[in-house]
Amino acid sequence: MRKTSLWILLALVIGICAAGCGKKKEEVPAVAEEEFSTEDEIVEEEPEVEEEEEEEVAPDGMYRSELTNEWISEDLQDQRPIAVMVDNELTALPHYGLTQADIVYEMMNSTLNDQITRFMVLVKDYDSIKQLGSVRSVRPTNLLIAPEWNAIVCHDGGPYHINAYLQPYAEHFSGTFSRVDNGKSREFTEYILPGDMDSNFQNSNVSREYNEYKPEGAHFKFASEKKPVDLDDFPETKTCTLVDLPFDHNKSQLDYDEASQTYLYSEYGSAHKDPGNGNQQLAFKNVILQQMSYSQLDENGYMIFNCIGAGNNGYYITNGKAIPITWTKISATDRTIFYDMQGKEIILNTGKTYIGFVADTRWSELVIE
Repeated sequence: MRKTSLWILLALVIGICAAGCGKKKEEVPAVAEEEFSTEDEIVEEEPEVEEEEEEEVAPDGMYRSELTNEWISEDLQDQRPIAVMVDNELTALPHYGLTQADIVYEMMNSTLNDQITRFMVLVKDYDSIKQLGSVRSVRPTNLLIAPEWNAIVCHDGGPYHINAYLQPYAEHFSGTFSRVDNGKSREFTEYILPGDMDSNFQNSNVSREYNEYKPEGAHFKFASEKKPVDLDDFPETKTCTLVDLPFDHNKSQLDYDEASQTYLYSEYGSAHKDPGNGNQQLAFKNVILQQMSYSQLDENGYMIFNCIGAGNNGYYITNGKAIPITWTKISATDRTIFYDMQGKEIILNTGKTYIGFVADTRWSELVIE
């Protein structure tokens, strides 16, 4: 009887133990799954939300210039820019008003005289400049470039080659500006002074305001000033603190100034200073270089750049960095579009832009370092 009781007690203990152990074994996986479930972790994480940029509020009476993206008077919004031909011979220096220009083009003007260059400067707020120039003759290339800005070309004559390019979309004023007694020969004395443009408009049918040839949309895409372009984001970027252009006559050079984050222009071995604007040095936020072929027009050195084409090479330079680009222009009135190597249109930083046409025969001599 005692043995039988012991066996019954032993059986009960084993049963209870087995039941307890079995229950514990079933609960362990449930607890582990609850604490370490990957699914639960993903649900708990919130996706990152990009901060939306605050909508920009324009200062009273101001708008963003289509040439530089800088704030300027909204009274100028419909006013066409002018494209002024500026002599770049040593005798023509110093230049007046160039530091107040928005866009400065520099390109070979002749295959003679060490392939001397000439400027074409685009200015939106020209009435604010006291003296601009000196003004010289125009070339066919300029009459193909200025129309993409709907700009009025201001010059003093030109070779007979320009006649074929004086189309309705290439309006111009020639030799109708002031003479300044600066002690130089006559060809170096013509400047645009206050009142000159008013007189030109009053004595012509040329419109001061944008007309039907104005290109649609913005000429350049600009970055927000709060988020400027950073060329380090591009795989092909390289440091660029010096641009040494292969222009033998004046030896143009652009040096990066870290303090102002602009490229300072020099030529003829000296800083390019503007006596009409407090002797400031010509400076640019953006530098665009275009590799370009050209055609000789005659034995006198006259030529034309082949500025209409597609898939041509170039560089975009800003904030001490440079990237290779390509450029395309399909007609005189269509804007030149610049693309990065991924095929996207480049975005510029706010500020003035230098655009240099470099002959394809000299492109390999261009120094960017």
